Amino acid sequence: MAPRPSLGLRARLLFAFALLSVVTAAAVAGGIYVQARNDILQRTQDAAVQAVTSRLKAYYPLPSATPGVSELDEIAAAATDGDSFAVAVYGETHSTLAQPPASPPGPPLRERWKPGGRAPVSDLSIISPELRQVVAGGRTAWQRVVWHGGPILIIGTPLLIIEPDRTTRLSGIEVYTARSLHPEQRSIDELAAYAWLTGGAALVFAVVLALLATRGVLRPVRELGRAARLLGEGELRTRIAVVGSDELADVARTFNNTAAELERHVEQLREMEADARRFVADVSHELRTPLAALAAVADVLDEEAARLPEPAGRAAKLVSQETLNLTGLVNDLIEISRFDSGVAALALNEVDVAELVRASLRTRGWSEAVHTELPPAVTARLDPRRVDVILANLVGNALRHGEPPVSVRLSADPHWIALEVRDHGPGLDEAVLPHVFDRFYKANAARARSEGSGLGLAIALENARLHRGDLTVTNAPDGGAIFTLRLPPRADDPDGQIDRGGPE
Repeated sequence: MAPRPSLGLRARLLFAFALLSVVTAAAVAGGIYVQARNDILQRTQDAAVQAVTSRLKAYYPLPSATPGVSELDEIAAAATDGDSFAVAVYGETHSTLAQPPASPPGPPLRERWKPGGRAPVSDLSIISPELRQVVAGGRTAWQRVVWHGGPILIIGTPLLIIEPDRTTRLSGIEVYTARSLHPEQRSIDELAAYAWLTGGAALVFAVVLALLATRGVLRPVRELGRAARLLGEGELRTRIAVVGSDELADVARTFNNTAAELERHVEQLREMEADARRFVADVSHELRTPLAALAAVADVLDEEAARLPEPAGRAAKLVSQETLNLTGLVNDLIEISRFDSGVAALALNEVDVAELVRASLRTRGWSEAVHTELPPAVTARLDPRRVDVILANLVGNALRHGEPPVSVRLSADPHWIALEVRDHGPGLDEAVLPHVFDRFYKANAARARSEGSGLGLAIALENARLHRGDLTVTNAPDGGAIFTLRLPPRADDPDGQIDRGGPE
């Protein structure tokens, strides 16, 4: 399953800083806004209640315990100042005065009640039953309401009658004043706008800090990633500059120590591998001289084996065969050592590929046993000896370890020549396929390989690569193994075109 896409480290750090800034700014600004709003409204309410109460105290004693409309108008006028309206209520009777007789300097009073064009309390329906019930019970109360889209403060207070014995009782007269909260609302709106501006400034500041922080954090991370890539590509001398003494510096030091240890171990392995290859090459070359003598003796023994007694004859044939096998192994070791040392070279010639295949099969007596599909006039600039070695290994393995029919098929396009060698045996086990071209690998699975040095396919692959080509193996769907050799038409020019005009 494909991994889910995720944000990069820079984006995550920016998001975290921005989120922290927004949450902090919202919490602080919101708390300050709520506290300031409550304080502004509370002070306004307290001041309004105190002003109304003071103005009504100046009206005592009441001229009448059962006032009419005119007396209620006087009470309402006494409770009204330049910023409020008032109405006095006695039972079902209420005053008719909607605003004070004289407005203070400034805009007309009604314009300061925008929106709406008349006094709020001139319509008693704006006074809630709950407020009237509390005021009728003898307590001063207030309530904030919205009138024509604007906030107002309704204050209700009862008028008391003081008896000669200094006791008080309710007069039944209730006074309600309405005060506009537009100035306070503007102050609150300005406070909210300031809170938003503060939050925005904090967000910008947090983003700037996040960019600076990510720059400081990501630079060593990028450097570490670059160094890791170089190390993975084989640049074992890659190191990171250690700056400071923080956690990132510890990571850089750990990386440098690890890279140094890895370089040391790789150098040791390379030296050991070079020593092993040199040893194999030296031993192989040293064995050639005694093997040549043994081969000559083996030829004599092979010729005399038929005339020797039975046990001695079998022994002579065995010595002859094993001498040949040992000679082949030494030759393969010498060949593979040339590839390892980098001295293997191509002897290029313009050849007819189909004729090269036929000659390789004819030389080994495989022409009748192998079916071929070889289109004519396919020429290429190759090393005939090395291509012959590849074909000999592939066809020989197919004949020894596969089942007939064995076929060789030639195909070509403007960029590649392909030789396909196939048998119809059980094929190769899936666990064997990745190791087919490994040196000295012998699999006792679908194919038993009891003969050979274990270097034939490895040498074939090296020869293919020397031509700037490739050698692959797959199992056919209907059984058998398919080895495919792909070569450029000109080994000294991989981009060259195939010449179909015959040899020069």
